[in-house]
Amino acid sequence: MYAVIDLAGKQFTVKPEDSIQVPLLDAEVGSVIQCDNVLLFSDGDDVRIGKPKLDNIKVTAEVVSHGRDKKIIVFKMKRRKNYRRKNGHRQGFTLLKIRGIDA
Repeated sequence: MYAVIDLAGKQFTVKPEDSIQVPLLDAEVGSVIQCDNVLLFSDGDDVRIGKPKLDNIKVTAEVVSHGRDKKIIVFKMKRRKNYRRKNGHRQGFTLLKIRGIDA
């Protein structure tokens, strides 16, 4: 059993008891969130595709922790012009544990 969900502007394939890393959500650690933006659901032999989403399926997940990802270096340069800019960026994330898919 798996589902494809739309959460925080990105799409994720989830199964029960999976851990996924999503962009930073405004939720407390230990709280339970429900995602009702399910785009696809499969329970083995039956596959249901939403147009654009399925109405009667929900995915529940528990917020495990918040953190920041590895640093990404952004380097801009124009040759022969002595132009160099170096910036770093660390994206915040939320770690979710999928509790179940309610069909």
